Parts: sequence; C-alpha cells; structure tokens
Amino acid sequence: MWNKWKYALTNHCETRENHEDVELRSHYYKAANRAVMAAVKELLASLPGAELLSVSEERGEICAQTKRGKKLFIVATVISVRPFETAVDFSVTTDTRLLPFDFGRSRSVILELYRKLDARLPYIGSGLNG
Repeated sequence: MWNKWKYALTNHCETRENHEDVELRSHYYKAANRAVMAAVKELLASLPGAELLSVSEERGEICAQTKRGKKLFIVATVISVRPFETAVDFSVTTDTRLLPFDFGRSRSVILELYRKLDARLPYIGSGLNG
C-alpha cells in the first residue's frame, strides 16, 4: 500500500511500470508510436499557459512547462513495446517557491494527464497487469 503523505510532501512525481501506487503505473495504448507521440504533444500543448520545450521523436520524449498558476515541468516518455502497442510515462515537477512540497499536485497532474490521454487513445491497460 502506498503512502499518501509521500506524495503530499514532495514536489515531484513520476510513473513507471511497477509503481507501488497502481494509479501511477505506465499506461499502454493500442496505437502506433507516431500517433501516441502526436496525441501526447497535443495534450501537453493544450495545457493552460503551456510551452513545449523539446520534442525528440527518436528518443520518444516530450518536455513542456506551464507558466500560469503553479509552474510545472513535465516530461512525457513514449515507448513502442510492439507494433500498435505503446507505453506512456510522465514525470512532473512543481516549481514551489516557499515550501519544498506541493501537497500532491504533481501526482494529481499525472492522473489528469492519463485521464485525458485515455479518452483520446485506445487504452489497453497499466503496468504489471494493472
């Protein structure tokens, strides 16, 4: 069982295949890498005050930051597992000026990004058969 306080008392959160928090496990989509990259790029660009910093198709990495409200630095990693099966992971860091934590904001941003991406692409599951 993951500890809720762990995410409240940090300013960074990321997903991975075998995360102890089931909601933060890699998401898999039944789509080609190119289509997933395009969907992630559109999603990040549509965030309020967002700016795409870099897009590397070769590395499957997109970096973005938001400049409105709480500033966020987001890295999305898109990995082809097999033809028409692509995994997406996110890493989110909140720019906190006074306190070294964001009260779970970075985690909630990831969950919202996955929710929106799941609506755009055919979601087929999470890491470790989640």
